[in-house]
Amino acid sequence: MVKRIVANIKTGDLSKADHFYHDILGLNLLMNHGWIKTFGSDEEAKVQVSFASQGGNDTQVPLLSIEVDNVDEVYDKVQRSGFEIIYKMTDEEWGVRRFFVKDPLGNVINILSHQ
Repeated sequence: MVKRIVANIKTGDLSKADHFYHDILGLNLLMNHGWIKTFGSDEEAKVQVSFASQGGNDTQVPLLSIEVDNVDEVYDKVQRSGFEIIYKMTDEEWGVRRFFVKDPLGNVINILSHQ
């Protein structure tokens, strides 16, 4: 039985993740060994892995989908911080409100809340 799935994202500069994943998204630094940093929360989540041919509405497939409590609040933080929004805030027909942003490592991230 699978208990957990961890995304391991390659980067040459671990510090680039700090502002986006800690300050903007509010994740806690759980582990730092100098060569790997792990961010997380105490929130319980289902184990899920998605495979996609596109990201919905003909968008590119994001590296990660991150569900948050208040997507509008995160959207405002992202805009104020100057991160590149590549798919503006949208209410999707399948029941999510979401946007896509490039994280400081250049990855496309889908940030969403269920409606």
